[in-house]
Amino acid sequence: MRAATRTALAIAAAAMLAAPGVASADPQPAPSPAAPAPSVPPQDSAASSHIVAVSPAGPQQETIVVYSAAMDRNIPLTVLRPRDVSKPAPILYLLNGAGGGEDDATWQVKTDYVKFFADKHVNVVTPIGGAFSYYTDWVKDDPVLGRNKWQTFLTKELPPLLDKQLGSTGTNAIAGISMAGTSVLNLAIAAPKLYRAAASYSGCGRTSDGLGQAYIRTVVEDRGRGDVTNMWGPLDGPGWKANDPYLNAAKLRGTKVYLASGTGLPGEFDTLGARLINGDAAVLADQLVTGGAIEASVHSCTVQMADALARAKVDDTVILRPTGTHSWQYWEQDLYTTWPSIERDLNRR
Repeated sequence: MRAATRTALAIAAAAMLAAPGVASADPQPAPSPAAPAPSVPPQDSAASSHIVAVSPAGPQQETIVVYSAAMDRNIPLTVLRPRDVSKPAPILYLLNGAGGGEDDATWQVKTDYVKFFADKHVNVVTPIGGAFSYYTDWVKDDPVLGRNKWQTFLTKELPPLLDKQLGSTGTNAIAGISMAGTSVLNLAIAAPKLYRAAASYSGCGRTSDGLGQAYIRTVVEDRGRGDVTNMWGPLDGPGWKANDPYLNAAKLRGTKVYLASGTGLPGEFDTLGARLINGDAAVLADQLVTGGAIEASVHSCTVQMADALARAKVDDTVILRPTGTHSWQYWEQDLYTTWPSIERDLNRR
C-alpha cells in the first residue's frame, strides 16, 4: 500500500467516529428507563437465558428485556412489530454503531426507520448495549468494558427466545453500521445457518492487518478505554485472524452479503440543509472532515472485502456510492435501498 494511502487511513482511524453527525459521537450515558412491569414471568434459574420483561413502547413497538447467562446481565431490546402479529414474521437484527445504542446515535433517534418498517411484515430487533465491544465474544473480562459475550448472546441465547416470543418464521437477517458493519460479517461467519442475509453499511472487513487493528484500537482503546487484547488476544495471535471477515470470506457462502459505503467526498446529505445538519456549520464541518476521512478508509475496506467475496464466490450486492461521508442519512438510505432484496432473502422458500 502506498505511503500516502497508509497515512490517510491512519488519520481516518485516529478520527474514528468523533462527530455528532457521525456514526458514533462519544456516547453519553442514557437515562435509566423505568423498569417495565414484566408480562413474561422470569424463569427460576438465573443460570439460563430468559426473557425478563416485555413492555409496550409505542405503536407497533416493544421493549423486551432478556437476561444473558453468558454476560450475567439484562439486555434491553428495541423491537418493531409488524401490523399483523397473528401471522409469523421473520426477524431483522439491526445493530447500532460503536455507541451500542447507549447514546443518541441510534436508528431510533437518527432515522425514520420506525415509519419505514411500519407496513413491512418483519420484526426489527435492536439490542441496547455493547458499546465499543464489536459485538463479539471477548476472551477476557475487561476492567472498563466488563464482560462481553455478544456473539454468544446474539447467535445462541437470543434467537430461540425471540422465535418463541415473537412467533417468528424462524428466518433471520442481520445488518449494522460502522463498528457493527464489521460485527455482522463475523456473526454470520460464526453462525453460518442463522442469517439468510448480512448487510454491512460502512463497515471495515479487515481486522488483523496493521491498519485494521489501528482502526479497532481507536474504537476500543481510545474511545472505549478498553484493552483490545482482552477482545481477541495478542495482536499477533490467532484470535485476530479468526475474526477477520476478509480472511474468512469463504465461510460466508450460503449467506447473501450486502456491502455499502461512500468515498468520503461530500454528497447530498453533507450540506447545511440536510436534516441532521439542521443549519449547524460546526456539525457540517466535522461531518465533512472527520466523517469524510473515516468513510474514505471504509471505502478501501469495502473494495477489498468485495474482492474477497468475489474470489470466494459469495453471493453479494455491493453499493459503492461516488460520494458520501460516514454519517446517518447515508446508512438510512442504504438500509432502505437494500431492504427489498433482504426481504426477498427472508421470505425465500
